Order: sequence, then C-alpha cells, then structure tokens
Amino acid sequence: MINPRTRRRARERALQFLFGLEFTAYDWRESLESFWVNSPSKAGVKAYADALIEGVMERREELDAMIAEAAEHWASDRIGHIERNVIRVALYELRHGTDVPPNVAINEALEVAKLYGSDDAPRFVNGVLDRLKQMAGPET
Repeated sequence: MINPRTRRRARERALQFLFGLEFTAYDWRESLESFWVNSPSKAGVKAYADALIEGVMERREELDAMIAEAAEHWASDRIGHIERNVIRVALYELRHGTDVPPNVAINEALEVAKLYGSDDAPRFVNGVLDRLKQMAGPET
C-alpha cells in the first residue's frame, strides 16, 4: 500500500502537470518527460502521479463529459483550470481507481483544492464531486 502522504504529493504533481498542459498544444507524453526533469520527485510519487496523469489523459473526454453533466448551471469554459483538473483527478480515482475509497478521493481533492485553488474552489469541487458520486449510484 502506498503511503497517504506519497499519494497526496502525487495528486499535487498530477495537478501541476495537468494544469500546465492546459496552456500548450504539446503531446502530453513528451511533456511529461520534461516535467519530471524539471520537477524531480521520489519514485513512489512519480509512479502514482504517472498513473493518475495517464488515466486522466486517456479518459479526458469521458471525464469532461461527466463533469459538464454534474456542474449544473456552469458552462465548462467557466470552470477554472485548477478546479477542472482537481475534479478530473478525483473523478478518475472514483471511477477507475481500485484501492482509494470514494470518500478519500473526494477529501483529497478538497485538500488539494484548498492548497491550489481559489477560496471558493473547495466548495465548488465538493459540490461537483458529490453530484458525480450520487450519479454513479450506491457502488461508488
């Protein structure tokens, strides 16, 4: 089992990478190599962050469609880059993670949103993730 602090740091690294990628047209796989050169991390952090990043990028359209459905009254272009990527990472963990309980994924997203987002980010992220959890049904 991976240490919770390692996972938290990996989520932060995944957010940092995904946020930076929002402003480029670069291939994400090539950009990821450069990211790790410029942001060295422990092996466990890198491994978990890589898994999150790959999962989000491979399912980005699916995740974004779910986020758009859950973010009532919010056009997807109005969702901040930080908030959108925090939600993407948490939603990936909720839907495709095998060893992270849903409440942990949501709580971790809130903690990361507090660190990197605006003052309203945790409340917004919580609302969207709670709605996504409800939409998924009782198994999530």
